[in-house]
Amino acid sequence: MLSYRHSFHAGNHADVLKHIVLTLILDALKQKEKGFFYLDTHSGTGRYSLMSAEAEKTGEYVEGIARLWERDDLPEEVALYLNEIKKINKDKLRFYTGSPLLAVQQLRPQDRALLTELHPNDFPLLRNEFAKNRNVVTKRENGFQQLKSALPPKEKRGLVLIDPPYELKEDYELVVKAIIEGYKRFATGVYAIWYPVVLRQHTKRIVRGLEATGIRKILQIELAVRPDSDQRGMTASGMIVINPPWQLESQMKRILPYLTDVLVPEGTGSWSVDWITPE
Repeated sequence: MLSYRHSFHAGNHADVLKHIVLTLILDALKQKEKGFFYLDTHSGTGRYSLMSAEAEKTGEYVEGIARLWERDDLPEEVALYLNEIKKINKDKLRFYTGSPLLAVQQLRPQDRALLTELHPNDFPLLRNEFAKNRNVVTKRENGFQQLKSALPPKEKRGLVLIDPPYELKEDYELVVKAIIEGYKRFATGVYAIWYPVVLRQHTKRIVRGLEATGIRKILQIELAVRPDSDQRGMTASGMIVINPPWQLESQMKRILPYLTDVLVPEGTGSWSVDWITPE
């Protein structure tokens, strides 16, 4: 099944949370001069037009990135993220950066990235987006398999972003299996897992699976736009980070109240930052 297209959802509240966390992790990795490796397992196209028929059909970005675009009260961490979005826009919000573009924009000459995407329509766009980047490799391959074949990286430092579409219920188990494979090879790496909350029991499967691995230092960050429900639709999203930078917990606790107020002005939102397993 390859029906999922992120172009319908680019720039929504889940992207905002995911990409703020991604930006902060990359910023922490750049505090050391030594190069790092970035692996994006489910890359999409890299860049999305918010004027496209898909984006206009759902309008999800209106309640996401658009609510932050012209604000002048941004916390430092949110401004860091928004500056990356502004790099591909002029005065008006027209485009949104997918995870790979957001990451590649922050790479230094000593850093490198591997971006994988299986969708037959999305991969050519991804490949063309980064064709001129010497330190970026794109592959049309199964992203989960890269945690076996691409790790450990020669740099011995890096970030793995696992962001499947969760079209299939098996994806929840595959995420945990991929982490087990990757961690065996690269225990010091940072792993960031994005997940949607559609049915809470699916999310709990990932949490229970990670708890059972015995891996330590697993932080869970979540932003909800409305309470859990058994009805159709995503009510929240989150990031699970293994080996998070030491300041990420405090950063997210500082900015999530702001994001909740801005992205969910109806007052139905909530947030949490908790350790699944501490150090």
